[in-house]
Amino acid sequence: MKTFPKPLTASEEREYLEHWKNGDQRARDVLIERNMRLVAHVVKKYQGTGYDTEDLLSVGTIGLIKAVNTFRMEKGSRLATYAAKCVENEILMLLRASRKFSREVSLFEPIGIDKDGEAVNLVDVIEAEGREVLETIILTQEIKELYQACRDCLKDNEKQVIALRYGLFGKREHTQREIAEILGISRSYVSRIEKKAIEKLRQEFDRAKN
Repeated sequence: MKTFPKPLTASEEREYLEHWKNGDQRARDVLIERNMRLVAHVVKKYQGTGYDTEDLLSVGTIGLIKAVNTFRMEKGSRLATYAAKCVENEILMLLRASRKFSREVSLFEPIGIDKDGEAVNLVDVIEAEGREVLETIILTQEIKELYQACRDCLKDNEKQVIALRYGLFGKREHTQREIAEILGISRSYVSRIEKKAIEKLRQEFDRAKN
């Protein structure tokens, strides 16, 4: 992570806050710049959430700016204490919005129209039989949660059949008969595994909705 300026001392902070209170824009800029190390510190807690560090820093900086704009010295606390909460709140709002979008928009918002003119969403697709089940999901380019659901709720043999059947996890698509030959089992057994796996995925998405 990049190097940031050292934080202000308590006396420096009071001085710049007084100047900012009197409308000094440069003082405001200094307060923001000299608290960027705080933003970086908070961001470290949220690495590994799927966002680049730079993106988290950008969002955290928005929280810092809000903190500087709304901080009141008369409350008695240090700016850093108040700013840390604002930065964290801004990052948490981003993460919550992301989870809501991926869960509700990616899985439960309409993604197309069927041949009868009815809206189709991903849950409808998961409940369908046959090849359309995962092809439609792939076409939406929102397969991250599908992959995670496969990892979370499918047994190894179910994940293997689904991967071969629908070309997931770097595999090419295969017919049930081809999969049966690859795995050394009957085609009817492949079909049963496939149907059971699809039902598990449907239930997993239902739980995510609730």
